[in-house]
Amino acid sequence: MRKFYSCFIWSVLLAILPGYLLAQGLRISGRVTSEQDGLPLPGVNVQVRGTTVGASSDANGNYSITAQGTNTVLVFTSIGSITQEVPIGNRTVVNVQMKEAINELSQVVVTGYNTTQRKDITGSIASVSPEKFKDIPVASFDQALQGQAAGVQVAQSSGTPGGGLMVRVRGNTSISASNRPLFIVDGVPVQDGPLSDREFGGQTDNAFALFNPNDIESIQILKDASAKAIYGSRAANGVVLVTTKRGKANQKTTFTADVQRGVTDIVRRPDLLNATELLDLQREAVTNAGMDPDKLGLVKGVTDALNTNWVDNVLRKGVYQQYQLSTQGGNDKTQFYLSGSYRNEEGVQLNNQFTRYTGQFKFDHKATQKLSFGTNLTLSRAFNKRVKGDNFLDGVYSGAVKSLPYYSPYNDQGKLTVPNDADYPGFPNFNPVAQALLPRFNTLTVKVLAGLYAEYEILQNLRFRSKVSIDYNNVTEDNYEPSTTAIGGFLASVGGQGYGDFSNTTYSTFVNTNTLNYSFQVAEKHRFSALAGLEVLQHTQRSGNVQGRLFPSNDFTYITSAGIVDQGSSLLTNNGLLSTFGEVRYDYDEKYLATITARYDGSSRFGQNKRFGTFPSASVAWRISSEKFMQRFHFLSDLKVRASFGFTGNERIGDYQFLGTWSSVTYSGATGVGPQALANPSLQWERTREANIGLDASFFSGRLNITVDAYDNLTDKLLFAQPIPQTSGFNTVQGNIGKVGNRGIELTISTVNVNRAVRWSTDLNLSHNENKVVELASTVPLFRGYPGNGVGGTNVILQGQPLGSFWGLKFLGVDPATGNAIYDDKNGDGRISPDDGQVIGNAQPKLYGGLTNRISWKGIDVSALLQFSYGNSIMNLSNVTLMNTGADIQNNQTRQALKRWQKEGDITSVPKYVYQNTYNNYLSSRFLEDGSYLRLKNVSVGYNFPKKWITKYKVGNARLYASATNILTWTRYSGPDPEVSTLDGSTTAQGIDFFTFPQIKTVLVGLTLSF
Repeated sequence: MRKFYSCFIWSVLLAILPGYLLAQGLRISGRVTSEQDGLPLPGVNVQVRGTTVGASSDANGNYSITAQGTNTVLVFTSIGSITQEVPIGNRTVVNVQMKEAINELSQVVVTGYNTTQRKDITGSIASVSPEKFKDIPVASFDQALQGQAAGVQVAQSSGTPGGGLMVRVRGNTSISASNRPLFIVDGVPVQDGPLSDREFGGQTDNAFALFNPNDIESIQILKDASAKAIYGSRAANGVVLVTTKRGKANQKTTFTADVQRGVTDIVRRPDLLNATELLDLQREAVTNAGMDPDKLGLVKGVTDALNTNWVDNVLRKGVYQQYQLSTQGGNDKTQFYLSGSYRNEEGVQLNNQFTRYTGQFKFDHKATQKLSFGTNLTLSRAFNKRVKGDNFLDGVYSGAVKSLPYYSPYNDQGKLTVPNDADYPGFPNFNPVAQALLPRFNTLTVKVLAGLYAEYEILQNLRFRSKVSIDYNNVTEDNYEPSTTAIGGFLASVGGQGYGDFSNTTYSTFVNTNTLNYSFQVAEKHRFSALAGLEVLQHTQRSGNVQGRLFPSNDFTYITSAGIVDQGSSLLTNNGLLSTFGEVRYDYDEKYLATITARYDGSSRFGQNKRFGTFPSASVAWRISSEKFMQRFHFLSDLKVRASFGFTGNERIGDYQFLGTWSSVTYSGATGVGPQALANPSLQWERTREANIGLDASFFSGRLNITVDAYDNLTDKLLFAQPIPQTSGFNTVQGNIGKVGNRGIELTISTVNVNRAVRWSTDLNLSHNENKVVELASTVPLFRGYPGNGVGGTNVILQGQPLGSFWGLKFLGVDPATGNAIYDDKNGDGRISPDDGQVIGNAQPKLYGGLTNRISWKGIDVSALLQFSYGNSIMNLSNVTLMNTGADIQNNQTRQALKRWQKEGDITSVPKYVYQNTYNNYLSSRFLEDGSYLRLKNVSVGYNFPKKWITKYKVGNARLYASATNILTWTRYSGPDPEVSTLDGSTTAQGIDFFTFPQIKTVLVGLTLSF
């Protein structure tokens, strides 16, 4: 590795020397920007006309070149932009704005520590413009990716405001380590996933809900090794680069105000039985068991005298509102951007609310011709008023779905029924309305993302840039469950006088990045650019919590008033990375392109023997359309083929797992320490070998654009708990065993169908990924998810099968003669047992994507997004309770239960109901359903007021719009929502619906004004 960097440094120095000697002529510098939006354009050719002297603009659009005399004319060329010839005269600073052609080849793309134009890309990168989600009320920018980019799968785990999302780029690469992409915001790897220490039934919060999506300038998703290997050991799951807005040169100061208000509701309510229907079913189940239903209190006309719709009682129509004010502007030397926003989302569940305040500031200044500096600052404060949900025994939504309609949330005095009331023991699922209104689950989060950079041009086209950044997150959780709730008043171990807990956690990441960037041109057609960098990262987590019980009354709700404070903990963890990286790009006549990238990472998460690793990649591209033999195809604007190969890694596991650790233990009343885990000094990162081929084609002056990618990835050295003999005193040791493969194909098509008075454009993306566990240490099934009645578990990890595989008995139907379930006796032993369990389906889709249409005419614009998933299965684990064939009569049932077997000869898929009989309710493919769906994700309609109407009010632009999300869903799934996943973010147990709160639909109106 040292030889690689020595050769790289000498190559740079040798390349610098000619430029230094030529610098004795007239030195011209400047900045190339886009006329359309004022953004800098990298990779633009700058040529002295009539000579071989040339240069290229860097990542910030800056260039410098040496001329010989005031009559020199500079020629600015770039595929996708109109060529300009600019005489320099007596100037030494020449700034140029280039006009973009119809196609997207001149689009600026962030590629990691650099930027380039799309025409020069040799890897696989997907771009998502904020124009695609500006009218959609997304709470976080990862939510905005859904249906927008090929190879990027996004699923919102539930409809809870500020809740978690599952994001995957080209499938799941790991079993135990994180499968989330690396998210970089303005050059900083930010905290992702949940911030809260507490999950409710598998559902968590989302760290990205702290960002305001309206502050985003662009989002790039790096998908293949060539694009992402520069992030080395953290890049195996893909890299998402988010760039926020900044001021623009030569723009007067403008102010923009945006207001949104709307209402929310769940997409679909569960279809449950009313009191009379349920009572008939219960009486039938008891009678089939040979018992008298009257003796169990199931009396017609008495038991069903009350009919409560519990779901309607715990849900409401929520109110959504968001307000934002921003300003930006600048000149050639100084640019700025400043914004502030407020968002309030009243949850559809009672007492659920999410509130967020954000502020954003960016400042860039060019102090001299050589020195520039700037800063960015993001401040955010979120208040999440949570409620227990999903599969909690005392959950709000789950309790409402299961609760018997015979009971009322209020007693005869009109007060909530709570513990110690006479009727409370009859509540098999407690009182969901009380569980929503009475507890306090408040999470307060504060985020600071700040950075300061300086850039200096050492020599002509040789620039050094240094940036220090910090991502700071502080989470305070204040929870109290009074004596009028299930935990605080009914759970015997708590004491019946309230229960509270309080915690505070801080996540901070410090990053220092230093890069050296050099670009130069040899002769007329050879262009080079080189990047070398050094990065230091340190992440720290501090947390502490305390728990108390036996409060004097429900008026005293904080830990200081607890009669007993008997639990608490605190911890401090650190991890860090030390990295060097380099990249060299070569371009011959914008026809033949090549990129070589390498990163050398050292991680504190791995053992001394394997702490450092190298992650190289290489890619090439051939622009076939620039060949002479292609000139006769006038309809072809651009045709480029790409190929890449390289290695990336994954180090996202817990800290200190390579160490032999000790923990405190108590024995016979004495406290001491004991071994907790075995050491593994050879523990190292997961490694993914990636190969990709792609094609980019543009036809009819950019009216039709097609991108196709095919990839084959193999992850080995999986970070996995390796089973060892229990005679060692341990069950497992953290090791590197096993392999997981992903291969697939992606297609993106963009068209401009009509481009006259009416403009109509269409974007389509399709993705297919095949995932498989290639190798494990053992062929023994490893169960994940939930325990399964009659089998080992709901999910399995098994060699030769994809991750997310469902496990259970194979359901063959209902015996028409007896009404009993028929299961596949897999092992042929004549009985049904857990040994007959088998793979019955998979949660991963065969195809997913999105289709967007946009139409504009005379100030009116309409857009519609269709998002879909095909070929995935859902384990409707809710139906194990809601269609339980009489195993338990203390829960309501779904309307499908009415299709049960009742008499000999009935043909149905629902076995007969028999009280306390569990055989017919074994976990089987009876509960597995097709999870495919097509969803009208968003429809937006806007009107831009004519300039002549608004200029007299000193308004630059005015737009009135309406938007609706999650409007319609076409699916065969019988549950409320096919998109949900109870265990938020799980790789091995995805696709389970266990009373998961469904998605919400939002209808809003908005107004945007610019001054």
